[in-house]
Amino acid sequence: MLLRAGVGVTLAFIYIPLAVIALYAFDSSNILEWPPPGLTTHWFGEAFKDPTLGNAVVMSLKAGVAATAIALVLGTLASLAVARHRFFGRETISFLVVLPIALPGIVTGVALSDTFTQVLGIGLSLFTVIVGHATFCIVVVYNNAVARLRRGSGSIEEASADLGADPWQTFRFITLPTMRTALVAGGLLAFALSFDEIIVTLFTIGPGQETLPIWIFNNLFRPNKLPVVDVVALLVIIASIVPVYLAHRLTRDEEGMSALRGGGGAISETAAEATAAP
Repeated sequence: MLLRAGVGVTLAFIYIPLAVIALYAFDSSNILEWPPPGLTTHWFGEAFKDPTLGNAVVMSLKAGVAATAIALVLGTLASLAVARHRFFGRETISFLVVLPIALPGIVTGVALSDTFTQVLGIGLSLFTVIVGHATFCIVVVYNNAVARLRRGSGSIEEASADLGADPWQTFRFITLPTMRTALVAGGLLAFALSFDEIIVTLFTIGPGQETLPIWIFNNLFRPNKLPVVDVVALLVIIASIVPVYLAHRLTRDEEGMSALRGGGGAISETAAEATAAP
């Protein structure tokens, strides 16, 4: 009974504020009040008519996808180096890779802005936003990937090499499938962090440009825009459900397949598949 009550309180703590936002998105008044005097879908049409909102969404998507792609490549390479090789300074490198996410966003933003504008002489633009977001997106990909690699055994990769597979075949058919779900989870989290980031973005974005979080922040203090902001927040919540659900299904399916194929026979079978591949 106490456990169920605790779960109920936790879910209420998380989802009641989201339910309030969803209700305000249908508020018939342009001045937020509780309870709403009526319900309407008028503000959804107003949101889709706003050209500045569309531009902000597109810019956030571009920054999020590009930063996630960079993070997946660099985070995966760093995790393979730390988890599969022993060398001097390995733990120091691991610490340095993780450090950026622990730094205050305002410090990272100022450092990046000064580096771009003063040292490199680069004007602030979408490119600088992507680089800024990638600095902390790498961390979440690295953490997920290195944790998965450390939980797994390197014996499968050694068996693949013993059977004649080259390093690329071993990575493609052995290592990558092993860490696939970790990379998906890390990529989703990296994209979510980038899509939602505002502090670093404020210091690295060019003049006249807006990402979605900056658009929301700028319009939050305009009374006639408050219902539209709630509509945008509701749409973001709905859009976030799809990738999270897909990642959950993928993880569950991978765990089920791993259980079915567990045991020493799976190691030999998988390694043989790698060597047989062209």
